[in-house]
Amino acid sequence: MRCERPRARAIAAVCYARCPAGAELGAGASSFVIVSHRHRFIFLAVPRTATHAVRAALAPVLGEEDWQQEALFSGARSPLPPLARIGHGHVSAREAEAHLPASVWRRYFKFAFVRDPYDRFVSICAMLNKRHGAWAGRETAFMKQALAAPRFRARVLARPQSQLLEAEAGVDFVGRFEALQHAFDEVCQRVGIAAAPLPQVNQASHRPCHAYYDDALVEAVTRFYQDDFTAFGYKTSATAGALACA
Repeated sequence: MRCERPRARAIAAVCYARCPAGAELGAGASSFVIVSHRHRFIFLAVPRTATHAVRAALAPVLGEEDWQQEALFSGARSPLPPLARIGHGHVSAREAEAHLPASVWRRYFKFAFVRDPYDRFVSICAMLNKRHGAWAGRETAFMKQALAAPRFRARVLARPQSQLLEAEAGVDFVGRFEALQHAFDEVCQRVGIAAAPLPQVNQASHRPCHAYYDDALVEAVTRFYQDDFTAFGYKTSATAGALACA
């Protein structure tokens, strides 16, 4: 037992003690908002919902007047100072609405994608720990410790999806990660661009999400992401054995 305690603390430190809430996103965790004036759309990127794949598929149709905000690869910033000061691309619908011209927000097609909260939480933790060997074999214990830490819960990467896509902000289309290509094809049809196959980009390596859960972790994740289950129609589970996530 004495040998396990320091190791457990080290594992937990990887995810939430290394950087302050809302600061560093973690390896591979960047995301972005895209505003296309050419095609009159706004893409709001929710972390760990294949946002890099969507960005790659949209890149060829963007014009010189279009812009995006992204922290990890290009460091691109919005031309609007209030959004640029956020410093990353996980801009909520409410933040975008507050700082974009009212006519743009009202007239442009606004879309995003969401993911089953149980599966998304595993993806968040796996991505944050993709270069840390101490994660392997102790995933469930790590995830419990992370979710119990206020600093981790406050990180932008772990924010509930419902906080990024507030219903009152009027996002026009919210597709599901579980039917991503179909949802993306519908977006393309709605904005008048040719549909394209989505590439596999920035994936986290992990087993099916139910392999990491016990009943206590199911209860904790359900409680923290309750608003996501309600807002986006995902099914909650009372026990690990009842999880439906892939």
